[in-house]
Amino acid sequence: MVEFSRASGRIVAITALVALSLAPAIGGSVRAQTHDDDAAGSINLGARGGLAAEAPVATVPRQDGAPSSYEFSARAGFASDYIYRGVTLSDHKPAVGAGLEVALGLLYAGATVTSVELPSRPAAEITMSGGVRPKLWDINLDFGWTYFLYPGETVPVGVPAGIEYWEAAARADTRIGEVLRVAGGFAYSPNVSNTGAWSKYAAFGLGVDLPRNALPQDVTASLTGSAGYYWFGNQSAALGGFPLPAYLNWNAGVTLTRKIFNLDLRYYDTNLSKEDCFVFTGDPNAAPGGSIDSVRNPQGLTSRWCSPTFVAKFWFALQ
Repeated sequence: MVEFSRASGRIVAITALVALSLAPAIGGSVRAQTHDDDAAGSINLGARGGLAAEAPVATVPRQDGAPSSYEFSARAGFASDYIYRGVTLSDHKPAVGAGLEVALGLLYAGATVTSVELPSRPAAEITMSGGVRPKLWDINLDFGWTYFLYPGETVPVGVPAGIEYWEAAARADTRIGEVLRVAGGFAYSPNVSNTGAWSKYAAFGLGVDLPRNALPQDVTASLTGSAGYYWFGNQSAALGGFPLPAYLNWNAGVTLTRKIFNLDLRYYDTNLSKEDCFVFTGDPNAAPGGSIDSVRNPQGLTSRWCSPTFVAKFWFALQ
């Protein structure tokens, strides 16, 4: 029963060759460089999945220097672990992924695919997203919708469907002075991971751009960190009828960028106990020996999927 409640968004990012194979078809609109306001140094609030950061792409300039209303971004990379909202989606193993995004004016749409290790053993995780990115004074806003798919998963006996679900999210970013950036966001799903439970996620983050004169030529760096709180309604009666454990998660790290290449070194953690981590994830490799909860965890199983983790992530971005 608890095993399928693995809950929460198992999230995304992608098989690298997809982006590479499509990039040449875009012709001159693809720019082999990132921009200062691009995702390379963005504040990750956990509102979307993927191996690359979640900030919007920059506007592609035209030949005359004026901004273009059309934008294209292709990204691919790999990571030593795939962490989403503080929880591993790859069983603390390396993951690879890629993604595409197209924007026209304020509107955008994108898709990602990622390698994952989840209890239902899907072949991959695929996301489709879309939304609008207006600007109010100096505040960049993002109102989006994401659908998470898990093709090829093995649904447990007695469970009517897999863990596909959708989530809506809102995000705001702005700068304070020359080097400080702040961001905040909120996400909601009416049926997270198809468990019957609603989910809400709120996060806040800070970022500081390091002085360019202190770095090698053509290299930029940002220190970023964020914290979020994830909480849930009751699951369906078939999954026990109890709410998934609410928890805090946080991360801090540095992102280095040189042209199209990005390297992120980051620490992640949560306040979930090992017992609650099993309740939340349904980790098939959970071990006995924890505190027994007669309703949520009658065997006292424990999981390391929510434990402190250091992650190295590398990706490239074409725009």
